[in-house]
Amino acid sequence: MAYAFQVTVDSADPHRQAAWWAETLGWDVEGQDEAFIKDMIAKGYATDEQTTVFEGRLVWKDGAAIRHPEALPGGKPYRMLFNRVPEPKTVKDRIHVDIWVGEERREQERDKLVVRGATFLHAERQGPHSWMTMADPEGNEFCIS
Repeated sequence: MAYAFQVTVDSADPHRQAAWWAETLGWDVEGQDEAFIKDMIAKGYATDEQTTVFEGRLVWKDGAAIRHPEALPGGKPYRMLFNRVPEPKTVKDRIHVDIWVGEERREQERDKLVVRGATFLHAERQGPHSWMTMADPEGNEFCIS
C-alpha cells in the first residue's frame, strides 16, 4: 500500500515561510479559522500567547501550511507544514525539495527567487542532468532543475 505524506519544515517564522513557499510553488496557503481560534481561547484550550496576527488575520503562532491546488486520489492534499522551532538552522539539510522548472526557465526562475529573498548557492551538472542549489529566506536548501 502506498501512503500519502506531507513535508514538514522547521521554521523561525512559519507564516512568512508558508507565504514564500506558496508563491514559489503556485500553491495555496491554508486558511486558519479565526472564530475557531477565539473559541479555543475562550474555552481555555489555548491562550492568546499561542496566537499571532499575520497579514491582518489571527492565526496559530506555531504553524502554517500550504497545499497544492489539486488533491491526491482519495482527497489527501499535497502539503507542506511549517512548524515554529526556537533554534536556528545550523547545518546543511539532509532532505530538500526539488522544483522542476525546465532547463530553458532555470536561470529566469533563479533570478526571480533571488529577488524574493532566496540565495543562489551553486550550479551542478551530472551527465545530461543539471540543477541549481538555492536556499530559501531561512536558509533551507532546495534545488531547481
